[in-house]
This record gives sequence, C-alpha cells and structure tokens, in this order.
Amino acid sequence: MPNKFLLRVLFNGVGLWLVTEYLVQGISITSTQSLAIAALVLGIVNAIVRPIVIILSLPLNILTLGLLTLVINGLMLSLTAVLVPGFYIAGFWTAVWGAIVLTVISYVLTALLVDRERY
Repeated sequence: MPNKFLLRVLFNGVGLWLVTEYLVQGISITSTQSLAIAALVLGIVNAIVRPIVIILSLPLNILTLGLLTLVINGLMLSLTAVLVPGFYIAGFWTAVWGAIVLTVISYVLTALLVDRERY
C-alpha cells in the first residue's frame, strides 16, 4: 500500500535524523534534502533489495541463528549511503550499529503511531 510505504519513509527519515544527530557517531547527513532522499532510497532498498538478499542468504542466516540479518541491515544502510550524495558512514560496523538503532526507532514509532488492524 502506498500509505504504508510513505509512513515507513517518514519513520526512516525521523530515525535517520535521530541516528545522525544524536545517537551514532560516524554517520552524517549534510542537508535536509539529503535526509529526505536518503529516507526515500532506504525505503526503496528495504522494499526491493533487502528481501532478495535475505532469501539468497537464508541457509547462512539459519546457520547463524538470524545474526546475519544485522549484517544485511548494515549493508542496506551502507548501500543507501553509497547511492545518496551527502549521506556518509565512517565504516561497516558503524553502519551495522546505525542500522540496529534505526530498526529500533522505526519499530517504536510504528508501534506507537500506527493503528493495528484486528483480526
């Protein structure tokens, strides 16, 4: 659904802003425009590229009891930094840590602000 995607992009934007400004050193965004583009690109990367990588790495992910997913999330954040000018990440482990923090922020925002449908 388009509304759900836009909401995720908005949450990614808020999360990226918090990560770059207050929570993780080594990740920076130079402008508000870069932040908006990075949130959009991260939403697209998470919607298209991440599921493909998760499926292709499923045997190794099972072997590592899901810890590979943290690395994959870091890779998706690094890919976003490569694609968006003005978005910089100091290193791979910084990207992994930033992805973990961003995931927690996005989860909390979704839990607090999104109405859940009852089954």
